[in-house]
Amino acid sequence: MKNQKYVYLFNEGNAGMRNLLGGKGANLAEMTNLGIPVPQGFTLSTEACTKYYEDGEIISDNIVQQIEEALSETEKVTGKKFGDKENPLLVSVRSGARVSMPGMMDTILNLGLNDESVKGVTKLTNNERFAYDSYRRFIQMFSDVAIGLEKRKFEDILDSVKEQKGVKYDTDLDAEDLKNIVVQYKQLYLKEIGKEFPQDPKEQLMESVKAVFSSWNNPRAIVYRRLNDIPASWGTAVNVQSMVFGNMGNNSGTGVAFTRNPATGENKIFGEYLINAQGEDVVAGIRTPQPISKLQQDLPKCYKEFMDIAEKLEKHYRDMQDMEFTIEQGKLYFLQTRNGKRTANAALKIAVSLVEEGTLSKEEALLKVEPKQLDSLLHPTFDEEELKKHTPIAKGLPASPGAACGKIYFTAQDAKAHHEKGEKVILVRLETSPEDIEGMVAAEGILTVRGGMTSHAAVVARGMGTCCVAGCGELKVNEKEENFIVRGKTYKEGDYISLNGSTGNVYGNVLKTVSPEITGYFGTFMAWADEIRRLKIRTNADTPRDAEQAVKFGAEGIGLCRTEHMFFDEERIPAVREMIVSDNEEHRRKALEKLLPMQRKDFIGIYKAMQDRPVTIRFLDPPLHEFLPSEIEDIRDLAEEMGLSFEELKSTIENLHEFNPMMGHRGCRLTVSYPEIAEMQTRAIIEAAIQVKKEEGYDIVPEIMIPLVGERKELKYVKDIVVKTADEIIAAEGIDMKYLVGTMIEVPRAALTADEIAKEAEFFSFGTNDLTQMTFGFSRDDAGKFLNDYYDKNVYESDPFQRLDQSGVGKLIEMAVQLGTKTRKDLKIGICGEHGGDPSSVEFCHRIGLNYVSCSPFRVPLARLAAAQAQIKNLR
Repeated sequence: MKNQKYVYLFNEGNAGMRNLLGGKGANLAEMTNLGIPVPQGFTLSTEACTKYYEDGEIISDNIVQQIEEALSETEKVTGKKFGDKENPLLVSVRSGARVSMPGMMDTILNLGLNDESVKGVTKLTNNERFAYDSYRRFIQMFSDVAIGLEKRKFEDILDSVKEQKGVKYDTDLDAEDLKNIVVQYKQLYLKEIGKEFPQDPKEQLMESVKAVFSSWNNPRAIVYRRLNDIPASWGTAVNVQSMVFGNMGNNSGTGVAFTRNPATGENKIFGEYLINAQGEDVVAGIRTPQPISKLQQDLPKCYKEFMDIAEKLEKHYRDMQDMEFTIEQGKLYFLQTRNGKRTANAALKIAVSLVEEGTLSKEEALLKVEPKQLDSLLHPTFDEEELKKHTPIAKGLPASPGAACGKIYFTAQDAKAHHEKGEKVILVRLETSPEDIEGMVAAEGILTVRGGMTSHAAVVARGMGTCCVAGCGELKVNEKEENFIVRGKTYKEGDYISLNGSTGNVYGNVLKTVSPEITGYFGTFMAWADEIRRLKIRTNADTPRDAEQAVKFGAEGIGLCRTEHMFFDEERIPAVREMIVSDNEEHRRKALEKLLPMQRKDFIGIYKAMQDRPVTIRFLDPPLHEFLPSEIEDIRDLAEEMGLSFEELKSTIENLHEFNPMMGHRGCRLTVSYPEIAEMQTRAIIEAAIQVKKEEGYDIVPEIMIPLVGERKELKYVKDIVVKTADEIIAAEGIDMKYLVGTMIEVPRAALTADEIAKEAEFFSFGTNDLTQMTFGFSRDDAGKFLNDYYDKNVYESDPFQRLDQSGVGKLIEMAVQLGTKTRKDLKIGICGEHGGDPSSVEFCHRIGLNYVSCSPFRVPLARLAAAQAQIKNLR
């Protein structure tokens, strides 16, 4: 396809071309069409990125030719020439995926500078300092992004020159200092790379475009894509844009602003800027910026124009905008606009406000909030009374609200490693960079010394819903010594601190928290979701407390109650072990008689918590050896406790040992071997339901779920025991009570023979955790050892245990739904694996016609919103 178009001038695109031009490119085109001052340039499409990878990471001749033609058009528009000694065109090269991925990919500024053109810039601007400041920045960024030279090596040279001169800021260096730095930077490049820094601007451009395409698959971008369900196949666009300069003196500047407050949702412009600086300075947090309101004093004409355009952009896009702008010698330019990342609280307030203002419909507003964002609202915050008892040790900027408490670590690697050990961690950094993404994901909260409300740490933390306190300059952080000092006290790695992302306060101890409530904007928004969704939302809950929490979050029933979780209680485990080691049915029944009242009491509590809502209770599922000790000393102690010989008990445990417990003697197979277990559990379920019905008047219809079925006759054998036991109890009580018997579809054979199994099952519940394990043929517990290799090599894009594999496991589910409903028209069908709280999986369940999804209590609101969004998208 030699003539395929891969490169588009800004005036050739529009906002509807997001998939082709990326979010940034489409918005630059749209702003150009709206007459907003945008430095002109062109976009290499996402298809160019795909072709780059298909061609073995080479830019084809066809694309090179199209770049040169677009460059020529940009030269005409700007009146400047690329590489010219007198009037050089300088450009920025930036990534631009379909969806915003702040800081995850790479950018190069001031491209086109070399030893000759820097002199031209000096003459044109009559500002030698500015020209060489721009040149040293370009050398560093190009060397880092395009060549892979460590940024730190350049920063060491810069710091050394500042130290020799006795100054603190880059702006304190004069032209001669910067010339000296340029020389040293080029010497470093020659020493490290073995050749001179490239002087040909076209070579610089092609290497930079390659670097941005390649950054689509850098480690931090891969992690971010996996977290946000962004397919690798999308690729990134590349935007080549003529440079405008915010570092040309005190009538120049650069900034980032939001049309509403991204932390609170308040309808008021929110932003920061720096006079005499380039954009990277604001985002990197190296200098502390000024609030946007001060621009009215510094450059009043620019401020008024900025405010007018900001309002125009929000009205046009019908959403809060995140804008980057530069002022070059008194002239304002917009470099970017996009729908702004915001905290969950802000997202809800903005969505509700836009409906109340008449800008959006309820359906449109519901699509403006990512379901995963709600997670940050569903976890505890600090108790206000508790806060009054403690004095903060420091105060920074409230960059991303919420409460976080954990042990401090000073590198992303350490934060990630200790999180994986089960610790709650706080990542403490001078400032974060995109390389810190994995540590930021692992952390309960993020604390930085430098940076403002629009720094990298703040933007990424808000997007993830993670608590963040930024710009806490009181801290003296020593990353090498792994400690920080504040007000004379040293806090070292592993010490506990607490962060309040809503106030910016930092506390030197562990603070008590309070549970969240769905009220205010949150309540209004979720009520809209409930009006629209078709899919019911249940919860996975094993205790009355979990059931009550889920009801508060809007659960409409229990989709999975795991009875084995009740058996691990300290008071019950002796009776469970007695049942397991019994060598005949009589002894087993005696042990089960001890367990019966305990199980019945559990179910009474759960029924009361759920009232009239449906409750699905799964029979005992795990292999029996899980209830027995494995260490010699523990076996010895248990043998003594049970009045058995050590050898006798050890022999029983060895006989129960299984080489592959996931596929062993568990689930319905236990009942086939020991029918008395199913009898006891049926009795507990039905007797509890009858008692609660009599006492409370609730219309309870117990749903009894038989796990791990793979054959119709297997299900029938267990179901017959359930029906006989249940009917006898109901008849003896003289009460009218319905109940359902169904199965958990988690064995591929069950999905393949679902038409046969539906002859016995009154409901299906897909246990996607085990169905995924058995379909893929690997254990969830062991897969972590190799899945990272699969992500790195683009074999898998996401964890199939977190996000349902729709093309494989999903095909089995869809087949089972079709087969099952053909046999039994009124078959009730749900899903109860962890996928029930994953938005893309919820959408899949909606699409194939399931009745409900079930997930953990804290994911219920996420599922409610995802179900509403699925309904809206499928109606469109």
